Amino acid sequence: MPETRVRLPVSLALIAALLLPSPAFADALVENVDGMTLDEKGDVVRFNGIVIGADGKIVKLLKRGDKRPERPEWREDLKGRTVIPGMIDAHGHVMELGFRALALDLSATTSLADAQAAIHRYALENATRPWLIGGGWNQEAWNLGRFPTAAELDAATGDKPTWLTRADGHAGWANSAAMKAAGITAATKSPPGGRIELVAGKPGGVFVDAAMALIEKALPKPTPRDRNAAFIKAQDLLLATGITATADMGTSLEDWMTYRRMGDQGALRVRIMSYSAGVDVALQAAGTGPTPWLYGDKLRMGGIKLYTDGALGSRGAWLKAPYADAPGNSGLPFLTDAQLLNSITRGAMDNFQLAIHAIGDRANKQVLDAIDEVSDTFNGDRRWRIEHAQIVDPADLPRFGKHGIIASMQPVHQTSDRMMAEARLGQARLAGAYAWKSMLANGAKLAFGSDYPVESPNPFVGWAAAFTRQDAQGQPFGGWRPEEAVSREQAWRAFTLDAAYAGFGEKLFGRLAPGMLADFLVVDRDPLLASPTELRGTVVLETWIGGQRMFQRGRGERRDGEAGR
Repeated sequence: MPETRVRLPVSLALIAALLLPSPAFADALVENVDGMTLDEKGDVVRFNGIVIGADGKIVKLLKRGDKRPERPEWREDLKGRTVIPGMIDAHGHVMELGFRALALDLSATTSLADAQAAIHRYALENATRPWLIGGGWNQEAWNLGRFPTAAELDAATGDKPTWLTRADGHAGWANSAAMKAAGITAATKSPPGGRIELVAGKPGGVFVDAAMALIEKALPKPTPRDRNAAFIKAQDLLLATGITATADMGTSLEDWMTYRRMGDQGALRVRIMSYSAGVDVALQAAGTGPTPWLYGDKLRMGGIKLYTDGALGSRGAWLKAPYADAPGNSGLPFLTDAQLLNSITRGAMDNFQLAIHAIGDRANKQVLDAIDEVSDTFNGDRRWRIEHAQIVDPADLPRFGKHGIIASMQPVHQTSDRMMAEARLGQARLAGAYAWKSMLANGAKLAFGSDYPVESPNPFVGWAAAFTRQDAQGQPFGGWRPEEAVSREQAWRAFTLDAAYAGFGEKLFGRLAPGMLADFLVVDRDPLLASPTELRGTVVLETWIGGQRMFQRGRGERRDGEAGR
């Protein structure tokens, strides 16, 4: 009995200790921040601290007076700096961004002579390469008034095969050696959906849209090592500009295997919403339906990318009437109505989301007609996407809201294209051009991106353009067609909540709130108070994904994905 009396209090004490709440060591604390996010309604929410769980999700946003965790696993003091949700690019090309950054970049050239000089320097520095490859040229920026020619490229490259894609990715410039390597002769015909630009009746060196494949079949194939390097470079650039999640439009099977390889190695940091390059790739990569989120919500193939036309700059966009500056040319349709319906149907059968490139007003009508036809068969939460939707007949604008279509648009295209658009279309046909506010007014969801590497992935440049309709120089005064500007908050939403929604990611990221992934940026200014010029100049100091610091200015990418300690 004495022994029992001794044991009983000890046992009760142990039981009581187990029943008492134990200190929580799993949660972490990011404090002393000037935080701001949007809620689901689009209203601004302010906070000064974030409690993050071990799963990388937000436990609580803290406000003044809220109790802090007493013993967090780690604590990060951000010294009053501004914190906002990670920005999301609704339309980009990840691998192209990396390859472009590692190759010859002509995006800064301002004349043909300037480009020739840059190409010649690159040729001398890369004399051992079998081909010279690059891109970014734009004859409009050169004020050339025409496409460049193979002979003009020969002058800079000699007999080294060279292939340079246009800034929009819808045309390529080949020299004579490249055309010879690809078997291009005077007898070569333009393929459906493509155009070979002719000079004196012969292939002149520029290949538009589907005709680009005539040259690209001869290019040396990138090795897995090349692809790894391109991906790492692209990821570094995205993290440094504040992109925490991105849609990858037109993922090839090789791209997908690169992402899987990076994920397997623990090197995947940015979140990728993948849209396969056509139905066949989706069926090979994902099987019979979208993949689950992989690698800790870093990668998912959920959709299929289709093309219905080309781009405005290369006069490949399919218009209802001929180009104002090229009578007789109405652009290039890529698919017949039947082909488009077949591809949409095949993808929708397996619940893939369809994201369809349409720039010209005729191409947009074709897509809207197709969605009208299939929407009764494939109902439910389909989130049909039209990529770019740049030139829309005002009569077709209400149709975007009919089926909850997502208008996936890029504000920087408007500032880059406005003078070209005026020349291509004429003033009378601009009413539905880059019509962001009209899209919202007609019930469409608006998702913003950059179309990198066509444009810089910097989301703050696009954010400023969206509510000003002005370029970096503040031109034109008052904005280009300012009636189509959206508000600062609407633009922010299109780069966050609705860009996430566009990729079926809105339950994971796009805003900062309990239960959402802790994807956020530390920036050097308050984007809601900054002038448009100041907003464009926003510097990303740190990029956090899933509660881990992935980028810190001055230190580059944190490849260990360390938490803030």
